[in-house]
Amino acid sequence: MRRITRTFSSSNSPEITEREQKNRRIARRAAAEGIVLLKNEGILPLSPEKAVALYGAGAGKTVKGGTGSGDVNEREAVSIFQGLKDAGFHITSESWIRDYDQRYQRARMAWKQEILEESGGTDTTEFFQIYSSHAFHMPEGRRIEKVELENINTAIYVISRIAGENADRFTECGDYYLSEQEKEDLHILCTECGNVIVILNAGGQIDVKELEDCPQIKAVLFIGEPGMEGGHALADILTGHVVPCGKLTDTWAKAYEDFPNADSFSHQNGNTVSENYQEGIYTGYRYFDSFGVEPLYPFGFGLSYTAFDIRCDRIEADSETVSLEVTVKNIGKVFSGKEVIQVYCACPQEGLTKEAKRLCSFAKTKELRPGESQSMTVSFPAKAVVSYNMEKSAWVAEAGRYILQIGNSSRDLTPVGVLNVEKEAIIEKVAHICPLQVELQEITPEKEALKQYVNGLQKQAEEEKLPVIPFGPQAKILRRRPVNEYGRQAAELVEKLTTEELIAMVIGEISKGQSSVLGAAGVKVPGSAGETSSILDEKWDVPGVSMADGLAGLRLIKRYSYDPDTEKVYGAGISHALEGGFFADDGEEEGAEVRYQYCTAIPVGTVLAQTWNLPLLEEVGKAIAVEMQEFKVSWWLAPGMNIHRNPFCGRNFEYYSEDPPISGMMAASITKGVQSVPGVGTVIKHFACNNQEDNRKGSDSILSERALREIYLRGFEIAVRTSQPMAIMTSYNLINGVHAANSLDLCTTAAREEWDFQGIIMTDWTTTYADGGSIPWKCAAAGNDLIMPGCTGDFENIRQALKSGELKEEKLRECVRRIITVLYQTLEFEDCRSYPG
Repeated sequence: MRRITRTFSSSNSPEITEREQKNRRIARRAAAEGIVLLKNEGILPLSPEKAVALYGAGAGKTVKGGTGSGDVNEREAVSIFQGLKDAGFHITSESWIRDYDQRYQRARMAWKQEILEESGGTDTTEFFQIYSSHAFHMPEGRRIEKVELENINTAIYVISRIAGENADRFTECGDYYLSEQEKEDLHILCTECGNVIVILNAGGQIDVKELEDCPQIKAVLFIGEPGMEGGHALADILTGHVVPCGKLTDTWAKAYEDFPNADSFSHQNGNTVSENYQEGIYTGYRYFDSFGVEPLYPFGFGLSYTAFDIRCDRIEADSETVSLEVTVKNIGKVFSGKEVIQVYCACPQEGLTKEAKRLCSFAKTKELRPGESQSMTVSFPAKAVVSYNMEKSAWVAEAGRYILQIGNSSRDLTPVGVLNVEKEAIIEKVAHICPLQVELQEITPEKEALKQYVNGLQKQAEEEKLPVIPFGPQAKILRRRPVNEYGRQAAELVEKLTTEELIAMVIGEISKGQSSVLGAAGVKVPGSAGETSSILDEKWDVPGVSMADGLAGLRLIKRYSYDPDTEKVYGAGISHALEGGFFADDGEEEGAEVRYQYCTAIPVGTVLAQTWNLPLLEEVGKAIAVEMQEFKVSWWLAPGMNIHRNPFCGRNFEYYSEDPPISGMMAASITKGVQSVPGVGTVIKHFACNNQEDNRKGSDSILSERALREIYLRGFEIAVRTSQPMAIMTSYNLINGVHAANSLDLCTTAAREEWDFQGIIMTDWTTTYADGGSIPWKCAAAGNDLIMPGCTGDFENIRQALKSGELKEEKLRECVRRIITVLYQTLEFEDCRSYPG
């Protein structure tokens, strides 16, 4: 293996690069396709020459993404105000926006002072904890005066929310509910203007029932946190330059109380230690549809400026795959647009009780002109329609008729065919994992009602003479990937390593003091999240590699000072990495070179998923990979793919959906895009059941094995089987009493033995610290290969476990072999190629 000679890869010029411009265009397209039009009563699209009044906290201070490790330090972010101005709109409320900017700056400075005083302003783990637990709240703007609205008949109001890691959301005004100020502002706008457009600029759901009931509110759009080009993307939608084609990846309830875990989620019941997943497999639309709860906006919903006809032409099935040939036609007369075909299955209810329907697959059309049609094939694997039988410890296709439905939301579907399974088939026998340690009472829907629902669909299929396709799913033999040349070389090297070298390799690089800085532990790439150990560098020519945070792009520091004579880097601590360096001084030293690392802030995970566009996500992944190559980052600590179990999870914005197929297929597409570029890879996370942020290191997710496998592991399984990411990151929480990083069932039995995962598994940051709960030696014993960012205590703990025999040296060598195998395939080596090689 020939390694590359390392140099700092950042630019010494502050000029905008061609790469930045190209990636911004990709970010803009992704943001526009991820915007969901929830309501439109004839007001949209708008003429850009139109005078509009623009108000709301997010008008000039649009929230581009979440806070914490998921943030990105981009060159600049385009606000809604700037985006509309660039599109040619005449904004009549500029004085209000300027006034709000001053209020915002004062609030930010007061917040900064509070954080610095409490933390002492040092670049430590404690600084990050104080920062993340003291969320910034956007201030209220001055009251809107009626005189400002004279002769204005169109107003746009932006409702914004900030969310981030280490804290969940609340049932409070100004969070899930509208604040009194927002209600007053909307009342004035609705009274004085005939047409009001509301923009929801938030990382997750908020209560919008009263917006639907107000006749003057003619349009509502959910833009989420759209990244650095959000303002331009929204302008593209409002003007009709881009026709809305985003679809929700969550069910929006009429009332928060409609969610099955509304009272018990996180802090809602005062208990953040034990989290009972009493809803079982009934998350999101699976709950709403199975229990007869009417949503405000259904899963998969999103309006357009045009209309489409969706027709199923043919269905085919073999023992492994079901395929539908579908034709989509734009039946509108004015606008071109894209449509999402969604395929659902209603499973038989004679055996296991199942959800009323489940999403099996989806596809997005190209842009269709009025009258234009497109034929597409939408396929899904047999496993998409089977269920996990805990008694048989197997994935089972029960005998009966499976009704296939297609449409453009979970509540707008048409039956198109029937899969007939004559006799029960076990398609995959597996070992039991993560057993319950305490009793758990799960909710169950009324089985007779579900039977009647499925029987009604079967009767409709018979009356309409829909095709009945014999379907005989069979057990699939897992074909394991053979050991490649990198694996063979790694195995040879591992046999030569000393015990101390082995121990060092399963712990992140701490020799330069990085372990004290959470989320900015990199030295080779300033501001990166961490590095693997460099202990093998001099003797065995195996360098450490760098990894970067940022689920909406790479989180590096924008600029730093570098002394080429001493190779000393200034201004690379966590205070420089957070909020674009807001908490730090300029970090420059006299006589040193200033270096620049401007990264692209793409839309957050939820917005990307709302595109329902897998090729687009591959393109986004490739764009991030180009930046990884430029800045010498081998591993991107993304994508995040935990399930939106409840809308109050503080990091929902980082994740894709309430549903596993969306989560898995989106993560796989991002991974394919990233890993199409040689030497770089993704780290899918957080494995698993990291569905809340309050007490995230101590919370125990208590759930049945069926719910674990069908809902919370299924997305990870899809991503691993279809894209083989370089790495997986375990979560902080416990699962049925065992920390995820110490779980042999998760790391070895499920990921490696069942799914044939070939990469490395690493911990989340500081999970083996005093407040983390995970035991260092148990990480290695479980098959969790790498402890990040590492600390001195990890070394001694593993030494003692080896000495006592609790940890076998063979297990440690297996971890190091996997680490080195992947390291050999990173950009630290000249002959690296697209992974998996």
